[in-house]
Amino acid sequence: MLDYQAPNDLLNDKVILVTGAGDGIGRSAALHYAAHGATVILLGRTTKKLEDVYDEIESHGYPQAAIVPLNLDTAAEHDYIEIANTIQAEFGRVDGILFNASILGDRTGLSNYEPSTFDQVMRVNVSSQFLMTQTLMPLLLEAPEASIVFTTSSVGRKARAYWGAYAISKFATEAMMQLLADELENTSNVRVNAINPGATRTNMRARAFPAENPASVMAPDDLMPLYLYLMGEDSKDINGQSIDAQPARQVSS
Repeated sequence: MLDYQAPNDLLNDKVILVTGAGDGIGRSAALHYAAHGATVILLGRTTKKLEDVYDEIESHGYPQAAIVPLNLDTAAEHDYIEIANTIQAEFGRVDGILFNASILGDRTGLSNYEPSTFDQVMRVNVSSQFLMTQTLMPLLLEAPEASIVFTTSSVGRKARAYWGAYAISKFATEAMMQLLADELENTSNVRVNAINPGATRTNMRARAFPAENPASVMAPDDLMPLYLYLMGEDSKDINGQSIDAQPARQVSS
């Protein structure tokens, strides 16, 4: 799917929310979505990073983005409701969501895992996705065709030692994607899929594999054809799929 050639107008007039939009894959996706015509809602924890992405979108003359600072670790239900109300007032609908934000947690054995860290990883990686999906679903249903894209991992399909809460959270993400896809298929205009980006040059990857040469793995921009494909209408018949962005390697993210 990395050879997909997205039309320049693939996402014209679409409103797409990207979580974790301040850096890494989220930043790259936000810029590529904007370059293909989307109004991108940049959601993340660090306002300065979001502002930098916003400024880059502006400098290219892409559709004006919106910034939504939100700490997924501390956000409560009312925060998600407020975001949904704001988006409804400003845009009236949501055509797509890329759930990209997540945290690694600890790389240690489960018997030694800090409970507070476990809870934090599950809040950021799982609960936030549930709450945002629930509150934004009415706006997704307002779109002619809508796409939800989750971010999964190889350790969310086959667990490996010492991946702790991160692996468990990605198993939960796979389940959430499958459940939503099954509930929405043939009853709505919303399709739901997941991407496993694999080994990618991100800050999380560097923390997970500190001895790895960053140049040995793909950059986020290299993966964007798949991210564009699943967000655009060329993939309107794809639902309930968990797709690898790149060929498997012996050790992947």
